[in-house]
Amino acid sequence: MTSLISPENSWALWAILTLITAISIYLEQTYKWASKVTGAIIGLVLAMFLANINVIPTSAITYDIVWDYVVPLAIPLLLFNANIKKIWRESGRIIIMFLLSSIGTLLGVFVSYMLLKDKISELYRMAAMMTGSYIGGGVNFAAMAESFGTDAEWVSALVVADNLLMALYFFALLAIPSISFFRKKFRHPYIDEIEGEVDVKEGETLAAQYWGRKDISLRDIAFGVALSFVIVWISSEVANFLGSVIPTGNFILNLFNGFLSNKYLIMTTLTVLLATFAPDFMSNIHGAQEIGTFLIYIFLVVIGVPASLKLILTRAPLLLLFTAIIVIINMAVSLILGKIFRFSLEEILLSSNANIGGPTTAAAMAIAKGWNRLIGPIILAGILGYIIGNYLGIFMGNLLQYL
Repeated sequence: MTSLISPENSWALWAILTLITAISIYLEQTYKWASKVTGAIIGLVLAMFLANINVIPTSAITYDIVWDYVVPLAIPLLLFNANIKKIWRESGRIIIMFLLSSIGTLLGVFVSYMLLKDKISELYRMAAMMTGSYIGGGVNFAAMAESFGTDAEWVSALVVADNLLMALYFFALLAIPSISFFRKKFRHPYIDEIEGEVDVKEGETLAAQYWGRKDISLRDIAFGVALSFVIVWISSEVANFLGSVIPTGNFILNLFNGFLSNKYLIMTTLTVLLATFAPDFMSNIHGAQEIGTFLIYIFLVVIGVPASLKLILTRAPLLLLFTAIIVIINMAVSLILGKIFRFSLEEILLSSNANIGGPTTAAAMAIAKGWNRLIGPIILAGILGYIIGNYLGIFMGNLLQYL
């Protein structure tokens, strides 16, 4: 059916995309119910609603621009503070637990793929996306979706399944510290020290506190945006060159070519090198994380556009099972390895949270539980997930494609 706003009306579509994003962020930072739902889900649902009642089209050049330009620009911006030296120095212990939890994600993706590959077509594409997402976050999900050319309708269904699962998963994470079985089996020094004390201003949501107002100048915006453009440009050129010179023909060469010719991998590497060896310059560019997150929110709004209710009802259940297997195995491996290597229950739960949900949700949980001394370390560990998520997502996608 013809939509009220035509696919060619780019200004109207950009206005709607950015307005939905702004409304979602406002609701998330103003109302506690919206903070629990998250602005990302609100934006996706609003876009889905408008598309299903034919206000906006389900496909348009504007949406392609978001995939081709907005997502790549967001990735470097979100990695400006990804200083490997600093991450290890300040958060070495919890990073080890985070990496152990990442093993659970890799194992979960492999097992889930092997169980369902005959039931879901080209599942390796979504396996790459969930590897990146369940070790890094939404930025890696977006990068892997674009990198492997996953069909937009499958991406929409996967986002819906993932968000539904996340709501259940985070509920479980918040409940586990109160269950006597886990308290008996694991150390919990932070729970003993501070139990249930939340350091949040009255009437303020966790999202509002995390994204509080910061100093930012015209210079910050200019350098942040310009540097992101330069990194994406150089990465694209390098990736195209490597893709043309690295031969293919067998499993090893195909894997090598797919790995090194991926612009998101080059993009991640260049930004991390800059953040590590020019930390003063990169960390002084204020607002990069905010701009990058805003761009990712626009992407999540676009993700909801092609999602028809019929599609979600027919495809989401299988994808819900696919993601559930990954999450369950991640949690089991995290608890087992955490117990073996004598990590505390708080460190285990936050590490699993940082894997599956990213640094923001892990920080929110630490704040909500009063584990204040773990807030900084888990954010840094989650940023490390942004870095390695792209590498491991590309690796798993290329590996599973040939199994």
